Amino acid sequence: MKLWSKGFEPDKLIEEFTVGQDRELDLRLARYDVQGSMAHIRMLESIGLLTADELDVLLKALAEIADQIEKGDFTIEPGVEDVHSQVEFLLTERLGDIGKKIHSGRSRNDQVLVDLKLFMRDELRHLAQAMERLFTRLQTLSEQYKDVLMPGYTHLQVAMPSSFGLWFGAYAESLADDLRIVAAAYDTANQNPLGSAAGYGSSFPLDREMTTRLLGFATLHYNVVAAQMSRGKTERAVGMAISAVASTLAHLAMDVCMWMCQNFGFVSFPDELTTGSSIMPHKKNPDVFEIMRGKCNRLQSVPNEIALLTANLPLGYNRDLQLLKDITFPATTTLIECLDMADFMLQHIRVNPDIISDPRYDYLFTVEEVNRLVLAGMPFREAYKKVGLEVQNGTYRPLRAVSHTHIGSISNLATERIAEKFHTILKQILD
Repeated sequence: MKLWSKGFEPDKLIEEFTVGQDRELDLRLARYDVQGSMAHIRMLESIGLLTADELDVLLKALAEIADQIEKGDFTIEPGVEDVHSQVEFLLTERLGDIGKKIHSGRSRNDQVLVDLKLFMRDELRHLAQAMERLFTRLQTLSEQYKDVLMPGYTHLQVAMPSSFGLWFGAYAESLADDLRIVAAAYDTANQNPLGSAAGYGSSFPLDREMTTRLLGFATLHYNVVAAQMSRGKTERAVGMAISAVASTLAHLAMDVCMWMCQNFGFVSFPDELTTGSSIMPHKKNPDVFEIMRGKCNRLQSVPNEIALLTANLPLGYNRDLQLLKDITFPATTTLIECLDMADFMLQHIRVNPDIISDPRYDYLFTVEEVNRLVLAGMPFREAYKKVGLEVQNGTYRPLRAVSHTHIGSISNLATERIAEKFHTILKQILD
């Protein structure tokens, strides 16, 4: 059954090509389609297009479908084009002509837009919650290991003292920055397009503010053309959020892979969380973080895929937009899985507490020595030259003492302030 059927069926090859994976992907939209339909028919009753009795019958039938969906018993039957068609088909099958009234004042264009915005709103909430779990883990580790020094690098050369407190804390605050982009995507998705119909409104006196309230949207997409133009724009905003978080996670995964290497030996994990080699008995490979790095690097292409798909489309709905689901649906799932896996792995991380006693890290402390001399009254350039000559002559001996007290440094991590920043943004999404 097709909502646009006019007494003929398209060639089977055409149908298979145009429908693609839509039936499978649409199962994730089913609960939102029912939610949107419930709000829509309540509004139709309020403007006289349904009677109170018809509304009650339709709401009861939709509640039964919603129960099917939650139990996992809902399917899109062969020959049914999409989730919207399946829901309407079930209503018509059970209720007869009353079921056919549900589509008044609505197009599949605004119907799928509502479904997608409700879906993306929920996905962004789930993403924010997964980010919070990892953020909390990173902050806990930052405090736990704040006194354990490690080398800091520039150009991948030994540079200045750092600490595990700084390292873990840096990724926590980076997630706070990423969360701002997630919040912006959430705000973009949190606008009601219902009532825009095919993109040009309706001659019915639709109460769009009523459906906005019923569906819990923050506001309307007021202009009906702009509402349809938000298809692709919303996904692009979500894609940017996915890419930002994935970038942070990919960097973290790269660090762990490097720090696990025997040449560094900064961190390790229990044997059961690593993998081995078929030929080298000594190997303990960081496969989890390598796969995480690879997945997150792929996720950073999501905004570009969306941009290329939507770049030259004319105004109004175009079927190309259907393919956005192929890009965004797996992306949110993959990113949340990666965030949760990072949280699980870091729960078991083992930190090497005595890294900087190795002589190879002696030169980490040259800047500390320069600063010590400056604080004692020597001009900076003289102090720099003195320590530089000691390094050249092989007479430099580090004190291995660090005194970094300004906010955000080794001895003043500002953990609580970073947490406040993160949770202020999180509140905008979850409240």
